[in-house]
Amino acid sequence: MKECGHLQPNAKEMQKLCVSLVPIFNHLRTEEMQEIVKATRSSKYVRGEEIYGAGDTSAHLYIVHRGRVRIFCLSESGKEQLIRILEPGDFMGELALFSGSPFNHYAVAMENTELCVMRRSDLEAFLKKYPAISLKIMEEFSRRLERTEKLISSLTSQDSEKRIAAYLVELAKDQESTPITLPMPKKDIASYLGTTPETVSRKLADFQEKGWIEQIGQRKMKILDMDALETL
Repeated sequence: MKECGHLQPNAKEMQKLCVSLVPIFNHLRTEEMQEIVKATRSSKYVRGEEIYGAGDTSAHLYIVHRGRVRIFCLSESGKEQLIRILEPGDFMGELALFSGSPFNHYAVAMENTELCVMRRSDLEAFLKKYPAISLKIMEEFSRRLERTEKLISSLTSQDSEKRIAAYLVELAKDQESTPITLPMPKKDIASYLGTTPETVSRKLADFQEKGWIEQIGQRKMKILDMDALETL
């Protein structure tokens, strides 16, 4: 894991943009956001590079500015369980930051990635100075908990076909666009849904044959029959 020595000061405008992307900060006034900008540093990672791993500890909050980050756990047998994909504006490391406990998961750059990093002491000072930040963090925790509970429920009570259909429905509602874009390769979708890439490909082909979806290339598709997917 690369800590402070890996951090390099970044252009002020880049830092401001990074902070302004994050829901826990972007509600602040311009002058307040500028304070936070001064407390951030830039960190760059190449594709496949580990940002931190299970067992590591950290005193930093990580904010994705460019690129994407995979958050996943490994079972005792070495099987990977994808937790989520972080996009620009998402943050990570907060649980270890607040509790001081080691990470129980891994964070790896999916592509060349830039992070904005803030020290624990700076974040704690901002939480005291601007209590609204705490409320925004709690809102984000609530959203993550809700998604985790839905995932656990689907893994324990639904077969792979229903999990894949529910995942497509959730994507369509989140993206509110046509066609929708799969945010990750099918192998990562399979890991996230607790199934295999072959099953994901086969079920998507089945959905298309039934006229529920239309696949457009590798990562895009149109939802043609939302009701069918929701009631599967």
